Amino acid sequence: MPDLSLETALRARGITRVAGIDEAGRGPLAGPVSAAAVILPKGFTCPGLDDSKKISTANRERLYEIITQDQRVRWAVATADHEEIDRLNILQATHLAMRRAAEALDPLPDHCLIDGRPLKFFPLPHDGIIKGDGKSLSIAAASIIAKVTRDRIMLQIDHEFPQFGFSKHQGYGTRLHLEALRIHGPCRHHRRTFEPVAQLALPFDHGKWTAS
Repeated sequence: MPDLSLETALRARGITRVAGIDEAGRGPLAGPVSAAAVILPKGFTCPGLDDSKKISTANRERLYEIITQDQRVRWAVATADHEEIDRLNILQATHLAMRRAAEALDPLPDHCLIDGRPLKFFPLPHDGIIKGDGKSLSIAAASIIAKVTRDRIMLQIDHEFPQFGFSKHQGYGTRLHLEALRIHGPCRHHRRTFEPVAQLALPFDHGKWTAS
């Protein structure tokens, strides 16, 4: 289970504001990628808090409420949308969302713990922590906020385009989603540069599926 060992080690060096950063939504064929940055208070505990991928939807929602309603916690969440993903590529769009989340914290963190490898050109001091959402409690908290935020966005998109079933698969390339793509063609939230979306014959501004 993740803990505060990494954060505590940094605080022992006089680095007081340590933010964990994680993302959600790199793999789907539609929707944004989201990222969250979280600064937890010294001694913070939250039973059951872990990597969001290991937790049920109901428990993610429960943990999200616990984290975001704790007045001692500093957190921010940001996204890069499907157009930015297509323009920049998914890796750069993910890094953009992470920067936006970190820079939305007030005050800014002194140091960041980022899930994965260190980022080139990141504006703040940081360490990349491989599988960090299973090691650092602040990264785990960020993974919960990023995932719940994105799932809620995909639910809104599902209301707009119910034929794709986004509430069931959140834009991932499931059999249901691929079959809906084959029948209807892409909607405006699909990532044009992702296969198999890029290979579909229907134009992306096909009037039947473009939102008014």
